[in-house]
Amino acid sequence: MSAFHVIDGSVAQDVIGSAPSDILDIVRETYLQHSHGATVNPNSYFLRFPHDPGARIIALPAHLGGDAPVSGLKWIASYPQNVDQNLPRASAVLLLNDAATGYPFACLEASGISAARTAASAALAVETLADGDGPKTVLFVGAGVIARTVSDFLAARTTEVRECLVHDHVDAYAETFAAYTADTHGWQARAVDRIDEALAAADLIVLATTAPEPWLTDRHTLRPGQLVLNLSLRDIHPTVMIKCHNVLDDLDHCLTARTSPHLTELEYGTRDFIDGTLADVLRGDVTLAHDRPTVFSPFGLGVLDLAVGHHIYRTALRTGRATEIPGFFPELKRW
Repeated sequence: MSAFHVIDGSVAQDVIGSAPSDILDIVRETYLQHSHGATVNPNSYFLRFPHDPGARIIALPAHLGGDAPVSGLKWIASYPQNVDQNLPRASAVLLLNDAATGYPFACLEASGISAARTAASAALAVETLADGDGPKTVLFVGAGVIARTVSDFLAARTTEVRECLVHDHVDAYAETFAAYTADTHGWQARAVDRIDEALAAADLIVLATTAPEPWLTDRHTLRPGQLVLNLSLRDIHPTVMIKCHNVLDDLDHCLTARTSPHLTELEYGTRDFIDGTLADVLRGDVTLAHDRPTVFSPFGLGVLDLAVGHHIYRTALRTGRATEIPGFFPELKRW
């Protein structure tokens, strides 16, 4: 191992967009590997700033075993004020390390990777947890990059969406996103102001906000059979969580950092409200009834970024789209 490659965001996006079903299958397999103990996924590390409490940079180290072992680190910044300058809120890079030597061998632009692995886990949850033959009415709460990418993955897996409702605290964002899903996926889409009625009408609710505290409370109506994708993790109040079936991606990770599942554990002093992980359901170890709403809360595992990034690296290398940096490790010239 001596070469070091850089893979830019356009290449990563092209690999993801050309075969989103491959990304979803990779995420599914990685969840199963993680549940079998074939991964190392430590806690995320947060760099915060006293002068700017809304901003943070997060390190997600991980190792993936199996037939193609690899280690790595995603370093992702979240600066909400960026949107005021017409910049994306999130930016990220992913470093890949050789599992045998520890040498890094690639650096990938990773904001698209991060969105794709989140969206793929959301689409996988829909396929695994949704009632009947899938959702017909979908409500997106939050109309940013994550919501758009989730819509792309749902459409790629031929989800039969008849109506798409979009709510955002900025009306223009909701209208733009509704137009995107109509133009790109052919959905009947519209922005909605009245969140209560939209929540009651939807079969699938996608929570993709930047809310720091729960806002979905007992005054809102959820019904049996609904599936709620709690992607932003902090939207749902414990008094709602406790009445739902709850599926996580990883218990220890989700029950930290004042997420909705964590707040529910603190409020009620138990983990009994958790039915299991998505891998438990995929393996058939947990079966859910549809007598209550079901909430899927994915903390976002670094090992998913690693698996998707490694796939993109290998595809880019095979197709000649990875940029080599000659002499990146000068000491290797002596060997």
